[in-house]
Amino acid sequence: MTTIPPAPTGSGSPQSSGIYARPKRAAITGIEIIAILLSLVWLGGALLFFQVMPDGVEFDGMRFLITMLAIFMPVGMIWVAATAARSSRIMREESQRLEAAIDAIRHAYVEQQQRASATKETSVSEKLEEIAEVTRKTETTLATFHTSRREPARVATVEAKPSKNAEEQTVLELGTSAEELAPPLESADFIRALNFPETAEDEEGFAALRRALRDRKVGQLIQAAQDVLTLMSQDGIYMDDLRPDMARPEIWRQFASGDRGRAVAALGGIRDRTSLALTAARMKQDPIFRDAAHHFLRLFDRTFAEFEPSAEDADITALSDTRTARAFMLLGRVAGTFD
Repeated sequence: MTTIPPAPTGSGSPQSSGIYARPKRAAITGIEIIAILLSLVWLGGALLFFQVMPDGVEFDGMRFLITMLAIFMPVGMIWVAATAARSSRIMREESQRLEAAIDAIRHAYVEQQQRASATKETSVSEKLEEIAEVTRKTETTLATFHTSRREPARVATVEAKPSKNAEEQTVLELGTSAEELAPPLESADFIRALNFPETAEDEEGFAALRRALRDRKVGQLIQAAQDVLTLMSQDGIYMDDLRPDMARPEIWRQFASGDRGRAVAALGGIRDRTSLALTAARMKQDPIFRDAAHHFLRLFDRTFAEFEPSAEDADITALSDTRTARAFMLLGRVAGTFD
């Protein structure tokens, strides 16, 4: 393999220096000089021949043509041979330059692959670190979430042991419980709780979740939603990855009033085929998941029917974009609620 000539230093573009530059060739080389000398020798010999040719020889047209051919055809053949030799030499030089260029490209490619491999190894290490960090954050979030779910129970336990006077006032003569005397859950807290806290630092989300869990019916729905979301995450189905087609609030109101089937088919806005296929297969094969899904659907139907009369269209739109509502859309479509 021909070695790569170093690129000359100094000013000039890459196209005008190094192995990629077009070589400057002399206008007259040794081949042309030899062709000129041979042509002169032949023409000199022909001239000498005509000088020593005896007089009295008559020239007609055919004889003159043959004579010219005899004189100039060898000269033409000499220059044809010279041109062929020059082209052959140029082709050899171009071949050497091409081999050098290919060799340079090969070396550059190998170096690039080595650098890319080193960069890829570094990138893989960084990705593994990121995955480990995300896993740690997820575990922290789940631990915080479970702790937060248990906090209302502890509060309820503490509040269940009031003084004697308070105990006498807990239940009225008409049988009204303390839960019924508690202020109703606000729509904003209800919607925020159904979407669950975003991160471990989402203090507002955890606060809304605590307030929602104090409501027995809403707490049951949140527990059921958590169960189905956990089971679906085992198959790699996450509500944040779904982008459903959002239905109008009046469709949700029809569902709350008891309409089912084609009338509320727009609620089944989940179009992700992979999630639908995995969920349908899990519903058929896993009785625990099937029971949890049907239990969640029943609680969602009942809770939403109670929420709808006092909810504005903006509240229904916000609720339909929560993780719990997306789980309802997915499971409802698989269970045939919208068929």
